[in-house]
Formats: sequence, structure tokens, C-alpha cells
Amino acid sequence: MPENTVTAPLAPMESEDVVDAFDYILALQAGDIDTACSVADATGPELHRMLLDVAARIFIPITAVDDHDGEPCAHSFLSASLGRLLLEVRAEKECLAGVPGAAHLITRFT
Repeated sequence: MPENTVTAPLAPMESEDVVDAFDYILALQAGDIDTACSVADATGPELHRMLLDVAARIFIPITAVDDHDGEPCAHSFLSASLGRLLLEVRAEKECLAGVPGAAHLITRFT
């Protein structure tokens, strides 16, 4: 990956955490509320942290703008896309602080 504005590497995630987070995301995306609730019950309050970890691993590398002396580059549009997505989610009054809100944000962005 080229140098960018991200300076601190992300800590590794446990493979079980990744599986649980994506199981929840995929269940919500499919409209399978029973499975989503089952995953949420099994993981407990840690699910929110896991979803934020997954989101960081998706958003940070994609939206980090390469250093081109302040000029727009091929990746600059991704930051604008993220901004539009956050505005769209905000307009729909979806709570980003909650577990379903974080999962929907990841799904919409990707």
C-alpha cells in the first residue's frame, strides 16, 4: 500500500471475531433477524467493538488519500463517497452508535 495519512497500523483481529462480525452483517443484509439476534446474543456487548474493528479495516485503507502534494488523485473520490454515505445514513436517522447501525454502514459502504 502506498504511503498515506494513516500512520498507526491496526491491531490484528481474532479470526473468531471476524467470523462473528460478518455473520451478523450478512444476516442483517439478508433480512434474517433470527440469525442476527442469535449472533448478537452469543457475542454479547463485544459485537459492537468487533463491528467497529471491521469498519476500520474497510474504511481507513480505502479512504486514505495518497500523498500527491495536496492534489486530488485516483483515490480522492472515495473520501467524498464516504461523506455522502454518512450523510445518507444521518438523513435516515439511523443510529451509528448501535450494533445494527454499524453493520448497515459497513454493508452500504462496501
